[in-house]
Amino acid sequence: MALRNILTDGEPTLMKTARPVTRFDHRLHDLLDDLADTMEEANGVGLAAPQVGVLRRVAVVCDGEEVIELVNPEIIAQSGEQSGPEGCLSVPGRYGIVTRPNVVRVRAQDREGHWFEVEGEELLARGFCHELEHLDGHLYTERVERYLTDEEIEEMMREEQ
Repeated sequence: MALRNILTDGEPTLMKTARPVTRFDHRLHDLLDDLADTMEEANGVGLAAPQVGVLRRVAVVCDGEEVIELVNPEIIAQSGEQSGPEGCLSVPGRYGIVTRPNVVRVRAQDREGHWFEVEGEELLARGFCHELEHLDGHLYTERVERYLTDEEIEEMMREEQ
């Protein structure tokens, strides 16, 4: 496995639409492994392939216990609403309040190409929405209602420890 460089806001690749995966081979497996390792090293909860310069519809999201690999994912159902702080590995040091669905159901393929569905609530639903938007060339900053102050960020970091 290898750590990949995470692109930051302003990189043109982040604004492009990722292409579907059609080959489920060792290159895809390496990308999924690298995404998980890079996400974990950066203390993130999700990472999409475009964030490391690969324009493929691939993302990983951690549910708190394990990494969920999503290939060619799409949101097939959503309900409720939640507003809360959100950040991004491609926008380091900035956090903002974003409103997202509270429950999200995603249909995706695994690393072998088999279709599955997964449902997430609260933080996991937020992670699914956030990462899938990366696949369409969007950043959470487009949805921010307001940015957190330095004091609010410090308080949030204390609460997470």
